[in-house]
Amino acid sequence: MAGGSAIRGSRVGAGPMGENERGETAPRVFTSYFCANGHETRPAFAVDAALPDTWDCPRCGYPAGRQSEAPPNAPRNEPYKTHLAYVKERRTDEDGAAILEEALARLRARRGE
Repeated sequence: MAGGSAIRGSRVGAGPMGENERGETAPRVFTSYFCANGHETRPAFAVDAALPDTWDCPRCGYPAGRQSEAPPNAPRNEPYKTHLAYVKERRTDEDGAAILEEALARLRARRGE
């Protein structure tokens, strides 16, 4: 067996830093946030920091609010829309028929029909 430290990667003076080396921590307050799935999250904030109205739930990803009785609603997922779906939102069937007839007339004129 080769010589050296019994604990690999350690060195003299390496160890956990205590408050005496880091300084004192800021006073903190724990605030409860509740999501629509009933999860409670308690992040820590500095006492003088402004608390956000919502916080993302780390368990489900839904937004969480500070009122357990009325948590924010889950975000609504919009289904994927095709190009045709967007066109149908902007144009009526009559507009589509008119555009199609115009395009066919140009094609026929170019062919000499």
